[in-house]
Amino acid sequence: MGLTYVDILIKKSYEDRDSQVVTFMIDSGAVYSVVNRKVLESLGIKAHRKKSFILADGSKVEREIGDAYFEYKGVGGAAPVIFGEKNDINLLGSTTLEALELILDPFQRELRPMTLTLVGVYPRYSPRNRERK
Repeated sequence: MGLTYVDILIKKSYEDRDSQVVTFMIDSGAVYSVVNRKVLESLGIKAHRKKSFILADGSKVEREIGDAYFEYKGVGGAAPVIFGEKNDINLLGSTTLEALELILDPFQRELRPMTLTLVGVYPRYSPRNRERK
């Protein structure tokens, strides 16, 4: 096992034409993705809140958060994004992976399509559906 990197297209919204391909280190243990502030600002992405985060060494940092549209191999989705500062690396976190319907295969070091589940919805002709009428 080791570190896995992937190139992802990022833009302000699905409709936006301005985009940039960013190389990310995949960190499926991180909740949010981190992208360099200059990249986000160049795409017109604005921060709408600040949050405190605890780092692996126990120290705290504060970072701004906005929303971005991510795209990988033709599949896209919107997710929160942290405005990375000077020494921060670009990280692809779990909310972005879920928005892109992807999971990390740590053994093959690649992204794979996620099997999606939906709870509380029954097939049209399910025996359970007849009971609910």
